[in-house]
Amino acid sequence: MKCQKCEKPATFHITELADDEVSALHYCAECAESYLKPAEMTEEVESNIGAALTKHLKIGQTAEELHRLDQKNCPICGITFYEFRQSGRLGCPNDYEFFSDELNPLIVNIHGETEHVGKRPQYAGDVLEKQTEVIRLRREMKDAVDREDYELASRIRDEIKKLGEELQ
Repeated sequence: MKCQKCEKPATFHITELADDEVSALHYCAECAESYLKPAEMTEEVESNIGAALTKHLKIGQTAEELHRLDQKNCPICGITFYEFRQSGRLGCPNDYEFFSDELNPLIVNIHGETEHVGKRPQYAGDVLEKQTEVIRLRREMKDAVDREDYELASRIRDEIKKLGEELQ
């Protein structure tokens, strides 16, 4: 399929929904970029999802609120909200609960809902808890090594090994 604006192969296929009307657009990379980029946007191209999330979060928030929010970090995996904004990835399943006040508006904006509907793995409950525990223990072990408390680090390592065997 060819681009609707030029003769290059179309690599972007965009479906637009506007007032119950569906339209399909087929563009090459350059034409898609110019189509998706707002007219008032500067030459600076945002390179990751974190930048887009930052832009969305800044609406209605002061710099002080954003700075306070960036310092908030998960007690299990240790990821800060700033790290999430930069990478676009959370550190553990607990982050959805820990950052729920900040994430829920984004999730509703993207998906339209905050509740999962559909199938779930039957074994997920117990396994997810153990995986979360392993993540927390790895963070504690790293902190113990940073403090040079090698005895505590070795005990934590043994706990991680035991949990790893249980997961298999």
